[in-house]
Amino acid sequence: MNPAKVLVTGAAGFLGRAVVRALAGRGHSVTAFTRGDGAVPEGADRHVRGDVRDAHRVAEAVGGVDAVCHLAALTGVRASFAEPLEYWLTNVGGTVNVLAALGGDGGRLVVASTAAGRDSSPYAATKWAADRACADVAAAGGLGAVSLRAYNLAGPGDPDERRLIPKILAVAAGRGEFVVNGDGSVIRDFVHVEDMADAVVLALDACAAGGWRGYDIGSGRRTSVLEVVRVVEDVTGRAVPVQHAPAVDEPAVLVADPTSARRELGWRPARSDVRRIVEDAWRS
Repeated sequence: MNPAKVLVTGAAGFLGRAVVRALAGRGHSVTAFTRGDGAVPEGADRHVRGDVRDAHRVAEAVGGVDAVCHLAALTGVRASFAEPLEYWLTNVGGTVNVLAALGGDGGRLVVASTAAGRDSSPYAATKWAADRACADVAAAGGLGAVSLRAYNLAGPGDPDERRLIPKILAVAAGRGEFVVNGDGSVIRDFVHVEDMADAVVLALDACAAGGWRGYDIGSGRRTSVLEVVRVVEDVTGRAVPVQHAPAVDEPAVLVADPTSARRELGWRPARSDVRRIVEDAWRS
């Protein structure tokens, strides 16, 4: 793929920082769009502060770029039940603002989506609705769009202890306690943040004008919650006490089928072994 001018929304986030580095490493010129006042993400050539809910600011940032990697979103599943309107305004409204700014004439859009079932939470519903908006706009004109449905994103630099691996590592470091739902036998699929960043970069090249595609981005490996605990204990050399809470209903197995991403994007989850993920996260 030839070098392009790429806007990354949510560039200061866990995934955003990895995507900016990956794009820059492949010769792209990156504009980082961030809401906060933090440092400019490593690898960015330009920095724009703003909120994806601000259509005018988004339009200013999109002007002059060839493509957008839209990563900005609210992602807390539990919080989405308490504040559903904020999730619709940000996750759907923000995506609509990006679509409107890109227009329909040959633009490219890659969106970080979710593997969560669309009816499982307001968060999931908003992400699936944003995907539908991308698909509809792409079908109506020259926009090419790809949505990447990430499974359990993990790896170095993740501060969000609402997520499983950061939480278990925090307990290993002596902070808090780990409470598992039921017996800890549920199966999940973990993907290294740098593998996800590679998928975003590859997806830019897969954006075909007038079309939308969605891909599962996960390792395809089956790992139980208690297996993650054992890996953390082995990597850190520290015990992770586990408390078992009464079981609350949740899917027993959530594992990606990355076949299409492998075949059509040429993507490989090269770093997404759980031990590698934990080692990288612990060192960071």
